[in-house]
Amino acid sequence: MNRRTILEATLLGTALAAASGGSAPVTAAQQTARSPYVTAKDGTKLFVQDWGSGQPVVLLSAWTFDASSWGSQIAALDAKGFRCVAPDRRGHGRSEMPSSGYDLDTLTDDVAAVIEARDLRDVTLVGFSMGTAEAVNYLGRYGSDRIARLVLVAPTTPFLVKTEDNPDAVPKAMIEADNAAVARDFAKWIAANEAPFFTPDTPEITRTWIREMMLSVPLPVALACRKTTAFSDLRAAAARIDRPTLILHGDKDASAPLPLTGAKTAKLIKGSKLIVYEGAPHPLPLTHSERLMADMLAFMSA
Repeated sequence: MNRRTILEATLLGTALAAASGGSAPVTAAQQTARSPYVTAKDGTKLFVQDWGSGQPVVLLSAWTFDASSWGSQIAALDAKGFRCVAPDRRGHGRSEMPSSGYDLDTLTDDVAAVIEARDLRDVTLVGFSMGTAEAVNYLGRYGSDRIARLVLVAPTTPFLVKTEDNPDAVPKAMIEADNAAVARDFAKWIAANEAPFFTPDTPEITRTWIREMMLSVPLPVALACRKTTAFSDLRAAAARIDRPTLILHGDKDASAPLPLTGAKTAKLIKGSKLIVYEGAPHPLPLTHSERLMADMLAFMSA
């Protein structure tokens, strides 16, 4: 056990003792329930932020983002009495980094492992960008027994690749060329794509934080996850969703253009509600946090 693990365990025990008023010792079951790690089916240890004790909200992150990117939302939801569970995707943040398992089904199994290990029910499942693919695929593979509602933020669903039955999409050659640019020089690719990703008034410290977070993901992991996002066809899974669904998307999203993603997804999910943020780019949790939170809370309380 390394120093950080010891420190996390110590802080965890202190927090649980304080929550119980210090009147009773923390049980082994309580320690397990709020351990900072969940073990996936293949043995990979997934780091999980778990805050609060109310109705659970599971937050799935964007490509090359870890759960810390949800910080503002976690703080706001915790203050409103919700329990926030936000895992770091394998190969990201403080989760372990296996050499395999970055296909969509394995990543979705990781989400299921977190939900089941915490025994979460009546969940509001929230996905941002790549996390929306994991969320939609979770419902397709595991059903909606544990899920009460779904929120998709700047979705990459339902299918990004141009095919005969998906003509208004991105040509495969264009996707592969972009992936090759990432492989040649990830830092240069980030710099070239930064301007449309943020709003002009996004502080430099926020931009630096996100650049460093993205570059902290090993390139083989980043490339594998990027291919997973691009080539996953979730049209059938989206059409089968039977839970209330809110889709939030900016009309200036250069990473996942609204007509190719959010608009199509809304048409596939029966009864879903699409809210378009005028002039907004891709990372709504960073650039439009207050509005995003207001829309989510209104949906969750309806």
